[in-house]
Amino acid sequence: MAVAYRMLGSTSEADDAVQETWLRFSRSDSSAVDNLESWLTRIVSRVCLTALQERRLRPETPLEAGVKGASIGPAPQTEPEREALLADSIGVALLVVLDTLAPAERVAFVLHDMFAVPFDDIAPIVGRSPAATRQLASRARRRVQGQGALRDADGIRQSRLVSAFLAASRNGDFAALLAVLDPDVVLRADEAAVKMGTVPEIRGAKEVAAFARRASGARPALVNGLAGAVWMPGGRPRVVFRFTIGEAKIVGIDLIADPKRLGEIDLVADATAAPASSARRSGPG
Repeated sequence: MAVAYRMLGSTSEADDAVQETWLRFSRSDSSAVDNLESWLTRIVSRVCLTALQERRLRPETPLEAGVKGASIGPAPQTEPEREALLADSIGVALLVVLDTLAPAERVAFVLHDMFAVPFDDIAPIVGRSPAATRQLASRARRRVQGQGALRDADGIRQSRLVSAFLAASRNGDFAALLAVLDPDVVLRADEAAVKMGTVPEIRGAKEVAAFARRASGARPALVNGLAGAVWMPGGRPRVVFRFTIGEAKIVGIDLIADPKRLGEIDLVADATAAPASSARRSGPG
């Protein structure tokens, strides 16, 4: 499961790959296999490589839980093995970067850099010589490191803009809010947030800034690993603020209050930060 999840970035696809591997195992005579772990790793890797190649033919196939989309986060798990897998996962950011690699590059990188599989063992899986396989992993490593640096820079920029937004909201500073909002910024609220008193959509920097001055009860949080905010009266998350950042300003804010969606979000609230001016305004709407 660990190999398949890192290869495919999806627990459902990893399930399928492991199931296929188990079927092949059950149909094979493994009595002559010296190293069963290595044999199973090779089989599941081949299954995953095929799945990755087929995914390239169907580019609309997304990563699990909308890694590039709306509600990012692990789905609720019940089995201990699944919980251990996701707890030990490599993170959404790296999964997104891995998804940019060619199938053979991803297989070589995951097996060698994450599971220390020798290139001599990886070569038959990807159909290359050991030297060519080493080059695949090296090329993948450079791309992962390069894109990782870009993502780090994006994360720093997002953190600064969200911090400035929250500070301006706390202080009711309309000019400071306008300074961090794109002129065409859009704030959207889900149905649950609308029932709490928020309008479904607000467009334009002035309009969003006017709303933001009333949303001072939110505290800083990490939302799926990125800077965001959460309103959590009584210590229970009620509304998550998810921000979309453009080149220099905030271009989108999503208010998420639906309990199911909240449960799917990887949320870490800043326990050291008191809710901003919560006595002046108790909610996000």
